[in-house]
Amino acid sequence: MLDAAQLANLLRSDDLNVPNEEEVFHALVAWIRYDPEARKRHIPELLALVRLPLLQPSVIHSGPRGGSLRRSERVPAAGDGSVQVASYPGPSFIDRDGPYPPSKVHHGSAAGLGGMDGHKGAISIESYDPRLDKWTLLKNMPTRRLQFGVAVLDDKLIIVGGRDGLKTLNTVESFDLNTMNWFTLVPPMGTPRHGLGVAFLEGPLYAVGGHDGWSYLNTVERWDPSARTWSYVAPMSAMRSTAGVAVLGNRLYVIGGRDGSVCHRTVECYDPHTNKWTLRAPMNRRRGGVGVGVLNGFLYALGGHDYAERRKKMDAKEKT
Repeated sequence: MLDAAQLANLLRSDDLNVPNEEEVFHALVAWIRYDPEARKRHIPELLALVRLPLLQPSVIHSGPRGGSLRRSERVPAAGDGSVQVASYPGPSFIDRDGPYPPSKVHHGSAAGLGGMDGHKGAISIESYDPRLDKWTLLKNMPTRRLQFGVAVLDDKLIIVGGRDGLKTLNTVESFDLNTMNWFTLVPPMGTPRHGLGVAFLEGPLYAVGGHDGWSYLNTVERWDPSARTWSYVAPMSAMRSTAGVAVLGNRLYVIGGRDGSVCHRTVECYDPHTNKWTLRAPMNRRRGGVGVGVLNGFLYALGGHDYAERRKKMDAKEKT
């Protein structure tokens, strides 16, 4: 159980993961109710850390969930305002002017798309809500896809390329998370690609490397949303499939991947203003099928494999 000092540190933080200040207010009330006699002396200092001007007046005057706490104190509000708590928590006056930034809200969901479902490609999409720790099935993909690229733009999932089990695809589909409808992006890419990486950089969408069903690729295509056209940009120095792709500092990074004979540990960086790739510091080990992410200005490379390709060779013999 938090003590008063620990709770105060939380209340004053700008990084609380809450939908609104009302949740902070009710959390404080619940903490006080747990041991009212021992904790009522902390009301002034803790209430001062709640951003009362961001609460709706109806919330304040209706009292906390489960009834009111009686307390008469004059306490400072956030900033230089003050509130008169006559019947806690119903202040008679709140100065709603002044800079009272709300706590940051880290809403959002993670999505799991496609992949293998037993012995065939899956078409389902699941959404994960970290606040509820719950997965929810969404609308199925219209096309069965494996090894596709996916990116997010304006509450839309953009699904690029992949393979359907028989052929490599160059089509692009968009799923609107608000309407739960699918749309086909026209025209398709110039090259069919599976095992590609995709990312948005300064507006355009980039489709990087992959495999076209016959050979590994070092080519890169760029989708211009305003012109609604695909065009090729400078190719990478190496062929890469199942590479990790991420954006950091207005640059596109491509990490690892494989070319059929070797898995790479090299990293390439693309500058959209010069249309050039440069090699950056390599990873410590080779990684194909690597996952990458950006956090606090750093690139992270996770997992993957370090073998190029597992093949079975078979001699054709006439059956006698």
